[in-house]
Amino acid sequence: MLARKYMRGIFNCCLVFLLCGLDDAGAAEPAPEPRLVLLVVVDQLRGDLPTRFLDRFPPGGFRYFADHGITYRDARYRHATTLTAAGHATIATGGNSAEHGIVANDWRENGRAAYCVGDPQHRIFGSDARGISPSTLRSSTFGDELILASGGKSRVFSVSTKDRAAVLMGGHLGQAYWYNKDDGRYVSSTYYFDDLPTWVEDWNDEALVDKLIDRPWDLLLDRQRYSGTDDDRPEERSRGSLGRTFPHPVLGTPEERYGLIRYTPAADTLTLDCVKTLVARENVGRGEATDVLAVSFSATDYVGHAFGPGSLEAEDNLFRLDRTIAELLAFIDEGVSLDRTLVVLTSDHGVDAIPEYRAKLGFDAARHRPAEILATANEAVRQAFRIDEDVVHTLLKPGLYFDRQRVAELGLDPVRVEQVIADAIAQSPGFDHAFTRTQIMNGQLPRTRLGEQVAASYYDGRSGDVVLVWSPFWFLASDPDVDSATHGSPHGYDTHVPIMVAGPGISRGHISLPVAPRDIAPTVAAYLGIAPPSGSVGKVLPGIVDREPPLNIGMLSVWPMRILSLDSLLARRISAEL
Repeated sequence: MLARKYMRGIFNCCLVFLLCGLDDAGAAEPAPEPRLVLLVVVDQLRGDLPTRFLDRFPPGGFRYFADHGITYRDARYRHATTLTAAGHATIATGGNSAEHGIVANDWRENGRAAYCVGDPQHRIFGSDARGISPSTLRSSTFGDELILASGGKSRVFSVSTKDRAAVLMGGHLGQAYWYNKDDGRYVSSTYYFDDLPTWVEDWNDEALVDKLIDRPWDLLLDRQRYSGTDDDRPEERSRGSLGRTFPHPVLGTPEERYGLIRYTPAADTLTLDCVKTLVARENVGRGEATDVLAVSFSATDYVGHAFGPGSLEAEDNLFRLDRTIAELLAFIDEGVSLDRTLVVLTSDHGVDAIPEYRAKLGFDAARHRPAEILATANEAVRQAFRIDEDVVHTLLKPGLYFDRQRVAELGLDPVRVEQVIADAIAQSPGFDHAFTRTQIMNGQLPRTRLGEQVAASYYDGRSGDVVLVWSPFWFLASDPDVDSATHGSPHGYDTHVPIMVAGPGISRGHISLPVAPRDIAPTVAAYLGIAPPSGSVGKVLPGIVDREPPLNIGMLSVWPMRILSLDSLLARRISAEL
């Protein structure tokens, strides 16, 4: 102990010596004001994939961030419900479902089914489908805050194959465009415009989708260059005419083909082409103030669901995605300049392997049957309260909903009904826990990481009466026989995603500190010098706002910060002398 004190004293003396004469020689030059914030979200991109394949990617795509930016290797969602809508809302707002209100893709509210961006007051152009708007989003986004801070001079544009991805990234004040699977056109809704912009109509009239549909999806590279060469795994379920092996033809009626193309990399090709036209026609990044362009590429999610993340199809899609990202960045560099663009890449959630494949390897893995879960819940209530009718009517991942009005009419205690259901489900195979609304609202969840994740995903009035946590490697979906693989759990394979950032004043490096996608919005806000979104609970990512590089000293990584602690001063001193 005494020796340690002497060593600490020697270290402090050395530290004082190093700090003597400290000046601003190592301080970074002020970065130019960005013209554009480019947010790229890849749907269902698990965190290990970009780095695992990095040495096989050519320059310009994922390698752009390795060569010019910061990669966060331990980025994980802090909420339990790892679904598309919740993930995109968290990225844009910096909050969890408890703050932004987007608890899942679908839920029940006021006794009725609700879609995450559904709004019957606003119709979709050229479609009789349900209306769409961001009215369900309970927080502002960083794009909203930028528009407010600039007095309306900044603009926000959001594009995706999926309506929910585009709408939630676009926020309340932006413009959102998405793919209509019924006719192959990109659309928007009357929430944003009185009429669809002319450039969108012109682009749709070029009918690029029809040209892409006529090209079967084949391998991009020679077969021997892929890690997985098995092209006919029995666990894969595919979609329609695509089959399980290359090449994958897109066949059927026009409506069927427009839907099937989403399950091929051509969906991202279509999104990219639409984005290019948008940037050119709207002069994105060349206005009076900083603009935001949010792009969510969805093909990875569709391919992962259809063929599984370990398939040859998923690997080929990843190589094609890398080239799509490279093409997007090159296009932005030519028209706006990457030297004046803050680029952020992340994902809305990860994914697990096909459960049958897991089981073949010896894991405890299987598919849940929603009908059986509902039957278990209803039987438990029948026996506990000696009634002869079912009161649990809906399972929308991750929540079970019962008929509260009928429960009141029967004179049942809803708190006890919740607990009876939760106990029955928790004792069923393939479930680790089931938590009740009362437990969550009263702060009675276990003080564990899982308890925090479940609480972060809960929004009263939308979340279920009982929240399910299924066991690792088990599959839960509304239709258990459609998808090969899925996501939605609080387990590591679903929460781990990439976060990569590059832009003016940001140095190259990697950071292994634990961070979260909810940190992106407050980081962008701090970088731009604006207020964070109203529901933001994230923290500013290290290495971005301080505009100084990660400093790797052996196994010790130091990130100099503007708050001048002794550690930060020492790191700056060493950085200056290097």
